[in-house]
Amino acid sequence: MEEIIINLHMHTRYSDGSGLHRDIVEAAARAGLDGVIVTDHNVWVQGVEGYRETHNRRILLLVGEEVHDRMRNPQKNHLLVIGANRELSPLAGSPQRVIDAARQAGGLTFIAHPNDPALPMFGEDDISWEDWEVYGFTGLELWNGFSELKNVIRFRLQAFFYAFFPQFVAHGPIPATLQRWDALLQKGQPVVAVGGSDAHALHLRAGCLRRIVFPYEFHFRAINTHVLLPEKLSGDFNTDKQSVLTALRQGHCFIGYDLPASTRGFRFTAQGRSRTVVMGDSLDVNGGVTLQIRLPQAAECRLIKDGQVIKVWKRQEVCTWITQTPGVYRVECYLPYLGRRRGWIFSNPIYLKPGRG
Repeated sequence: MEEIIINLHMHTRYSDGSGLHRDIVEAAARAGLDGVIVTDHNVWVQGVEGYRETHNRRILLLVGEEVHDRMRNPQKNHLLVIGANRELSPLAGSPQRVIDAARQAGGLTFIAHPNDPALPMFGEDDISWEDWEVYGFTGLELWNGFSELKNVIRFRLQAFFYAFFPQFVAHGPIPATLQRWDALLQKGQPVVAVGGSDAHALHLRAGCLRRIVFPYEFHFRAINTHVLLPEKLSGDFNTDKQSVLTALRQGHCFIGYDLPASTRGFRFTAQGRSRTVVMGDSLDVNGGVTLQIRLPQAAECRLIKDGQVIKVWKRQEVCTWITQTPGVYRVECYLPYLGRRRGWIFSNPIYLKPGRG
């Protein structure tokens, strides 16, 4: 399959970001991305989608929306809507109505920053997702680059340190979000995990200090969603847009923290008697299944079944596991970076089903 790297969940001046769509495209090209999905708050910006050429790269620019109820205080239940091609913020008072309308329009919905704690010293409320009775959504944002910042700041001096050295922030998805994802998967709900930057490129002013906090380009070199396509991008925007949306809907993707080392080339597959499947797919366990993991470089690799670690490999590039047990299998990989163990790769699951007959 063909692998492309996209960054999703970011904001422009149409909501609370500092840049324009062209700034995002230029930053994406410098970072070596293939595409971006912009999701401004409660506004679907029309007329900007398409391919953009800059810095000797062609960037696929998609535009969705981050919908939440502005009348609610605090404003929880943020939902990323991608590919619906219509304005859905008037439905924000009911997350289920947004999910239903997006699905009817052929769009995808991802619960944004499911666990997003408060940061009182900067007047930031807890904006975690609360309405867990919803159904029919595509997936959730397993790793949000900006929300994680709120988890690591304990005092103001730390905030200034991370503003100047953002590479020290990321450690991995918030544990409660991982637990929530596993719990949803155990209910038989195919929930696609994506990584989001939540990039704003905010301007910090403190006395004589001036700084862009987490510039777009930094985000685009960090937490990305790698998408596996059945064939190369054609260059036709409408065809390629649908190809990307279909792959995301199917869970043919993984989250890669590309700052410590590129995650391009990671693969997690399952081979049965008659066929081989990739992340997001299902396979019967008749006759046994071989799970194979290929890493871009040697790292710690964990195989997880139904939310529990069943095997850990250290400093390996190829890992194999043979099983006849149904379950939801996924992979986590870790690398040392800047003196700490960091999350590196988080796969979507492969669903092994009981054999027939």
